[in-house]
Amino acid sequence: MIEFGHGTHVGLRRTRNEDTYYADASLGLFLVADGMGGHQHGEVASALVRDAVVDLVTGGHSLIEAVHGAAERLLAHTRHTADALPMGTTIAALRTTVDGYEVAWVGDSRIYMWKHDLRQISHDHSLVQALVEAGQLDPALASQHPQRNVLTQALGVTAPEQLHIGMARGLLEPDMGFLLCSDGLTEDVDDTVIARTMARTDLAAQECVDQLLLSALDGGGDDNISVIIVRSC
Repeated sequence: MIEFGHGTHVGLRRTRNEDTYYADASLGLFLVADGMGGHQHGEVASALVRDAVVDLVTGGHSLIEAVHGAAERLLAHTRHTADALPMGTTIAALRTTVDGYEVAWVGDSRIYMWKHDLRQISHDHSLVQALVEAGQLDPALASQHPQRNVLTQALGVTAPEQLHIGMARGLLEPDMGFLLCSDGLTEDVDDTVIARTMARTDLAAQECVDQLLLSALDGGGDDNISVIIVRSC
C-alpha cells in the first residue's frame, strides 16, 4: 500500500510557477520538475518532460529510459521552436513496485528517504556540490554560496552524450518514506525541519506536505515550491 501527498506553490517572490509534478500510485510514478528559462519557457520545459516521462513509463520503459527519452524530446522541441530560447528543467523521480523502488534525478531537485532518520538519496548536479566534492568548499558554507543555483546538469541544456542521470534502487520496506522536492523547499527549509515533519506519523502524508509548503513560505518563499511525500504502508 502507498500513501502520498503532493502540492506546489508559486512562492512569494515569483509571478509564475515553473515547477510541475506528477503523482500516481497506480502507475507507481512520482516526479517533480523545476523548469528554467524566460517567457514561460521554464513552464513549457518542465511540463513537456513530465508528460514525456509519464508517457514512456506507461509504455513500458524503465525510469532511466524515460528520463533519457524526455531529455531528447525536450531538445527536439527546442530545435523546432521558432523563438527557441534556452529552456531546461531539473527532475527528481521515483518509481515504486510491489517490493522495490528506483529513483532518478538530474539537477538540484532532491530526493530524500525517511527510515528512522532522514537521508538525502540524490546529490545535486550543481557547481557548489562539485566544489564541495572537490574539497574546495566547506559543506557548511554551501547553502550561502552566491552561485549555489548554478547547475552542471539539466534536461534540455546538457547534450545527450554528456547527460548524467543520477540513480539508485532498493527494496521497498514498510514504514519507508520518500520526499521529492524542488529547491524552493530546500533553499528555505533546513533538513532538521524536514526530518521533524517526515517523522510525524500522526499526520497524513498530505498534511506533512502542507506543513512543509507553509514552512517554506515562512522561510521567505523565494522560489516556486513543489513537494511530494510517498509512504509505504
